[in-house]
Amino acid sequence: MFFWYVGVSVVVTYRVFTSSGLDYRLVGGGALLPLLIDAPFGHMAYGHAFIIGISLLTLVMLGTIGRPRLLRRQLLCLPIGVLCGLVLSGAFLHDQVFLWPLVGGGFGDIALVPPLTLLVLSEGIGIACLGWMWGRFGLRDPERRSSFLRSGRLSEVSH
Repeated sequence: MFFWYVGVSVVVTYRVFTSSGLDYRLVGGGALLPLLIDAPFGHMAYGHAFIIGISLLTLVMLGTIGRPRLLRRQLLCLPIGVLCGLVLSGAFLHDQVFLWPLVGGGFGDIALVPPLTLLVLSEGIGIACLGWMWGRFGLRDPERRSSFLRSGRLSEVSH
């Protein structure tokens, strides 16, 4: 599920915010966070609860009061990624997980990984998104790729 979460979350975030100033490494990493948190449980649990994403957003906002705006802007990419990950996982379709602890203490046994056909399809979409990024942002160029790996920033190649 790596390509689905990373590729789609970065492309959607870029298209929504159209900003070259975001740290897209944190968006992609944040999108994987719910999956990583719940991997030890073997099913959707705490990581797929909406309150986790909102709590992270609150921590970033409160933790960056009085600090440089650039730091806040960069750190906001992590909760943006987490919220993208929740949408991409379909967590919102499962009230007992998504609305935990508001609707009770249990999570049920909702699979982290979809059936094989859906898994292959979603990973293919994620790879296509990464391919789009590769071309759109000129990541074939070692200098641009190195700059992205250092800063997390993406800027379109002018044609």
